[in-house]
Amino acid sequence: MAAELEYESVLCVKPDVSVYRIPPRASNRGYRASDWKLDQPDWTGRLRITSKGKIAYIKLEDKVSGELFAQAPVEQYPGIAVETVTDSSRYFVIRIQDGTGRSAFIGIGFTDRGDAFDFNVSLQDHFKWVKQESEISKESQEMDARPKLDLGFKEGQTIKLSIGNITAKKGGASKPRTAKGGGLSLLPPPPGGKVTIPPPSSSVAISNHVTPPPIPKSNHGGSDAALFQTRHHSHPTGSSSEWHWQDIKDRLEE
Repeated sequence: MAAELEYESVLCVKPDVSVYRIPPRASNRGYRASDWKLDQPDWTGRLRITSKGKIAYIKLEDKVSGELFAQAPVEQYPGIAVETVTDSSRYFVIRIQDGTGRSAFIGIGFTDRGDAFDFNVSLQDHFKWVKQESEISKESQEMDARPKLDLGFKEGQTIKLSIGNITAKKGGASKPRTAKGGGLSLLPPPPGGKVTIPPPSSSVAISNHVTPPPIPKSNHGGSDAALFQTRHHSHPTGSSSEWHWQDIKDRLEE
């Protein structure tokens, strides 16, 4: 079902490619393009690289009609499906397969070195993406296999909340809040004694202030204030306070 949902995407298209029949590999040292008849290719056409899922396909097609000449499924790169030659960067050996399971190795080459570079990079990018997808899928499976963390409350479980400086506790009385600032606080009375409130500290004794006695009205004519003013200014010597009290005394004796 998953294979049916996969779609085919085009990774690279090169309009000119040459195909060569190659001799069997003589040793493990690799293939050499100089052993091929490079000036006489056995077939020329168009090359397309497509992908479907994790598998890439190298397709050799006719330039005009687009008819498929051969294709090489690639499940890993570098690998046995695509190999580079030891003496050139423009030639490769690919393993083509038909629908019946038969396979053969052929040589392909590009006239332009840039086309060979694009061919190589397209395969590298595809399998780099395949590797990343495999790692992501593996990590996802490991996450699913881990035990899930249960963050729900169990039966009878309680929590304690601390809001500011007030801490709620079960079965305990809250502590009295102490007064802050410059307010007055009364000390507790001694055992068996009376509460004595000290006088306020802000009171200030009034000193050097004498209230004069009332001045009786005079039986003589004129006001006392005028008499006091006359006598006060008539004395040439002495302080004003001494003459003030002497005038009052004389007035009372009269």
